[in-house]
Amino acid sequence: MTAMLLAIKPGDRIAAEKLLPLVYDELRKLAAQRMAREGPGHTLNATALVHEAYLRLVKVPSSEQWDGRAHFFAAAAEAMRRILVDNARRKRLLKQGGKRVPVEELSEPDNDSRVLLLDDALKRLAQEDRQVARVVEMHHFAGMSHEMVADALGLTVYRVRQKWTYAQAWLRHDLKR
Repeated sequence: MTAMLLAIKPGDRIAAEKLLPLVYDELRKLAAQRMAREGPGHTLNATALVHEAYLRLVKVPSSEQWDGRAHFFAAAAEAMRRILVDNARRKRLLKQGGKRVPVEELSEPDNDSRVLLLDDALKRLAQEDRQVARVVEMHHFAGMSHEMVADALGLTVYRVRQKWTYAQAWLRHDLKR
């Protein structure tokens, strides 16, 4: 898999086509775990999320390259987050007739609004501690286990759990403001 990830860099479409079967099941499982937390009526399903994330991943600029499996899945987590946030923004605009209404002004946030609120909070958290924000992104948006996050970030599982606990408290406090 690492060899194929490295081969994608120069635009080797054959390597990209061979990579999908190797990562599809795992990406699908992560996406299914993530989408299970979404409320009813969500327009994306796990398959669509995986396909969109994969398309974004294989179209990365040639200057970006993955260092291996863990780095690839970390990039997949970021792609899934962006897709879910973009989808939530698009749906909110449609609901509000194209008018931008700040999420904070909604009386009762729906699932899409919660995704946007979390995304805004994660941006603030990343300014304080980028690695903690990455732990949340991988665990929450991509459904990666603490073990997978530890592997992707080169940390111990214990350290990832510490960062996850800190992030939960930080986000809870930030989102109550």
